[in-house]
Amino acid sequence: QVQLVESGGGLVQAGGSLRLSCAASGRTFSSYAMGWFRQAPGKERDFVAAITWNGGGIYYADSVKGRLTISRDNAKNTVYLQMNSLKPEDTAVYYCAARRSLFGQTMPTLAVVANYDYWGQGTQVTVSS
Repeated sequence: QVQLVESGGGLVQAGGSLRLSCAASGRTFSSYAMGWFRQAPGKERDFVAAITWNGGGIYYADSVKGRLTISRDNAKNTVYLQMNSLKPEDTAVYYCAARRSLFGQTMPTLAVVANYDYWGQGTQVTVSS
């Protein structure tokens, strides 16, 4: 069993920055694809970004391209989401997720909620205007 713990959320003004972290337990983290998703009140959980096991593939939702950056440090079992130029519409609970299989570490597979095996509890990001 893998446990994912997100941190780094908070309240920030529009145009500001935050860095989310997701720490994973377990010795097989380095083989997992990792994703970030977000869910605003009353809305579905949406794809934000994903990264393959070795960082060779990185993918973003169109709405965050150029502003958010996903990265990982396999030595630390941690995946990051650097969030710059934040907008009020970025307000949501942000979740990290892990996909076990080495197969299907590509799009559109990594953009689908159901294709992930483990989820964190989420961290709130609020962007004020």
